[in-house]
Amino acid sequence: MSITVSLIAILGLLLFFAIKLRSATTGAVIIAVLFGFYLARTDAAPSVNDTVTSLTNALTDIGT
Repeated sequence: MSITVSLIAILGLLLFFAIKLRSATTGAVIIAVLFGFYLARTDAAPSVNDTVTSLTNALTDIGT
């Protein structure tokens, strides 16, 4: 778990800087995919899933 959390932190920082620099390169896409992949394997995955589900439900309610 500690290796995964460290990797998540590193990938999160890299993704933050890629977004901050508005970098839309292949490397930034790979970082984003890896960040999501490893985040899904942590204990935060259910919370992230619940948040995304709530946001999508709220957006669909706004449209109707």
